[in-house]
Amino acid sequence: MAEKKKRIKSPYKAWRKYRAREEYCTTLHRVFEYSTTHYADKVAYQYVDGGQKYTYAEFKMATERLSQRMSRFGIRHGDRVAIFSQNMPNWVVAYFAATAFGRVAVPILPDSSEAELTNILNHSESKVIFISQRLMPRLSEECKKKLTLIVDIETFEFLKKEDEDFRCDGWVKDPTPDDLACIIYTSGTTGNAKGVMLSHRNLTHNLAASFKAEPAFKKDRFLSILPAAHAYEMGVSTIYSFYVGATCYTLQKPAAPAVLLPAMKKVRPTIICSVPLIIEKVIKNSVWPTIQKSRILSWMDKHMPWLLHYLIGNKLVKTFGGKLTFFGIGGAKLDPKVEQFLKDCHFPYAVGYGLTETAPLVCNVMVKKPKRVGSIGVASYKVEIKLDNVNPANGEGEIVCRGDNVMLGYYRDPERTRTVLDDEGWFHTSDIATVDKDGNYYIKGRLNSTILGPSGENIYPEEIEQVINNIDGVEESLVIERGGKLVALVKFEDNVLDWNQASEDKFFEDLEKRKKAVLEWVNKTVGKNSRIGEVDAMKEPFEKTATTKIRRFKYKDAHGDEPEKPEK
Repeated sequence: MAEKKKRIKSPYKAWRKYRAREEYCTTLHRVFEYSTTHYADKVAYQYVDGGQKYTYAEFKMATERLSQRMSRFGIRHGDRVAIFSQNMPNWVVAYFAATAFGRVAVPILPDSSEAELTNILNHSESKVIFISQRLMPRLSEECKKKLTLIVDIETFEFLKKEDEDFRCDGWVKDPTPDDLACIIYTSGTTGNAKGVMLSHRNLTHNLAASFKAEPAFKKDRFLSILPAAHAYEMGVSTIYSFYVGATCYTLQKPAAPAVLLPAMKKVRPTIICSVPLIIEKVIKNSVWPTIQKSRILSWMDKHMPWLLHYLIGNKLVKTFGGKLTFFGIGGAKLDPKVEQFLKDCHFPYAVGYGLTETAPLVCNVMVKKPKRVGSIGVASYKVEIKLDNVNPANGEGEIVCRGDNVMLGYYRDPERTRTVLDDEGWFHTSDIATVDKDGNYYIKGRLNSTILGPSGENIYPEEIEQVINNIDGVEESLVIERGGKLVALVKFEDNVLDWNQASEDKFFEDLEKRKKAVLEWVNKTVGKNSRIGEVDAMKEPFEKTATTKIRRFKYKDAHGDEPEKPEK
């Protein structure tokens, strides 16, 4: 009997398959149809510890049913559908029930305060909100009255619905690539909310760019540990896994080590998208102290570093489940020392750079390509990048980019849109960088005052300052970053804080009372990421420009003017 020849898969055939998917999937409706058809029997989303779970076929049925229910209450093409919840499989069902049928999703970070939630719902004119029970107390009565539907995202029970709205006139249609798909708010503490409008073209381009940067397949297991409402997690993990037919696992509790480590052991993920804070804590708080305390490891570090790095690299991969092939790091700058250590250990990490306004990928570093420590990588797939207004002395300039990844603009804010988008389609990032001869970019800082939080979130000090300045007795304020935390420099009105009073005890009593009041009110009003850690009092007014704007750079390292409290 003739020996049966082993069938060899053609790489060219595989390439054609994924090229065809990219050409077909030009809207989220097409992504939805493609994946639920080609991967019908495979698990799409599930909780790590059981509960909510959908195969791609079940996901299709649940999403279409939910879309039909919204249509019966008049929620139609173009209407805004807010999602305010922690990660769960039902989050993605709600997202596709909106976007795949021509509605507009408004994902809201679960850490948003009541004030932020209210501002976002009002500004976006959302008609529906999917909300988890534990976040329900943040939904104000004012918002409840305005919304047509309030839906419990855990059960899809309609908590608010009016019989008079049941007219079955919520027509939908397949969206076009340039239709608005979602509005992601990068701020919302004040009424001056900034909603980034992303089209179907923006989002599907990011899926193709993610595949080019790090190919994933239906055999892969994603572990989602960041909020799905974050553009990074949404585009490079939650929806990307759906695009390639993989399985995405979500945690039912916050990603603390006590929850994360057992989950990784159980899921054995191949792909994780993270922020620098997580891997930096592992290296700085666990790995390096272990090396320092061990005589053997310390000796290896000095005399056989290659062996030490080999052993630790294997141990790190096992810690993350043992099957890890891609550990994406984005959202903030990675500590160069930690990155060098990860590189030496051959840990399968990759760095990416992007913004909500670019859906989000702009640059990326691939796992299997040579890495330059400190670099954000090269331009992503089909994204044009250049440096604008380059300083000839040091080669520094502002990163500007152009491509299908660039947003439509800021919702209901043409003036602010014009400040970042020019008439040639270049998006101005406000990030200052240099570029080497191989096209690798290195970020040096920011043009504007935006503060980057420890988990990669944008923090806008002006919004926090507006909250502070509305407190009785406050004349003006400035929020800066110091020692990894937000510090509010506050100039109190002269009639509420007398710097020249005779009694030191009375002065410090009044000072501490005022500072405590500011701290408590701000942290009660703003979202978790915008909370301040300290309040310092200023004796003199802030130095200002001719247009009465505070010269922020003057106070970068300020510690206030208040005298030290005398020891007793």
